[in-house]
Amino acid sequence: MSTNDTSNRPTVTSYALAPARTITAGGVTYAYRELGPKGGIPVVFFVHLAATLDNWDPRIVDAIARNRHVITFDNRGVGASTGSVPDSVEAMADDAYTFVKALGFGTIDVFAFSLGGMVAQDLVVKHPELVRKLVLTGTGPRGGRDIDKVVATTYWDILRATLTRSDPKEFLFFNRNATGKPAAKAFVERLQERTMDRDEDMSLKGFRTQLKAIKKYGRSAPSDLSKITQPTLIANGDNDRMVPSVLSEDLHRRIKDSTLIIYPDSGHGGIFQYHQEFAPVAAEFLAG
Repeated sequence: MSTNDTSNRPTVTSYALAPARTITAGGVTYAYRELGPKGGIPVVFFVHLAATLDNWDPRIVDAIARNRHVITFDNRGVGASTGSVPDSVEAMADDAYTFVKALGFGTIDVFAFSLGGMVAQDLVVKHPELVRKLVLTGTGPRGGRDIDKVVATTYWDILRATLTRSDPKEFLFFNRNATGKPAAKAFVERLQERTMDRDEDMSLKGFRTQLKAIKKYGRSAPSDLSKITQPTLIANGDNDRMVPSVLSEDLHRRIKDSTLIIYPDSGHGGIFQYHQEFAPVAAEFLAG
């Protein structure tokens, strides 16, 4: 195991300025960024399909990093991390566990979005002692209805985006109406605020492998989510075309004492459209 030296460095609270770092464990070199005050339990962010370190909304990351140690990372085969993308969500969870343990943490909080939320669920079910609090956004349970249709929806929206020379996230994450379109443009612009030392793009092969893993996850037998006893915050938009919004309600029913927030007139990226409302709620939930 190897890691960059992180001693005697000033505290960074802006994601746009968070230094890029690496750590090697299990034959894989993981790329990650960290910001916020050190000490205590870190909040580890689990990112979405086809996403790298540059796909996190800085308005949400910065809000949590004001008072918490935040870590974002590229899982195996993603962005600047080495190795090949696993073809199952379970294996992605195993890699996430390897990464967290390599950093030396015995307890973490998790903030997860979309595919990241699926990985987080598998991680918590297998290693419940590792996670203290859990934020699941834009995601659904293993075996959830229509999760396996993510592949078709994704390719269709990529085509639509290509034809209009737009970022696919504008179609995948937001409603195509008077509310969603400007929110989509603003979100994509925020993702460009980091101008130096940006991450490597997701490979086409890795993207297709992730889609295969999601389809397999959607067609698998359900996990026993009664095993998740950690305080859990669940959030989504009311019109999620990628991971149907009803699956957030399903998670809420199956995870004891969880809290559910559904934002109106919004899609898969509801937390990004409503970042001004959501960020302080998430920060308060994760506080302490």
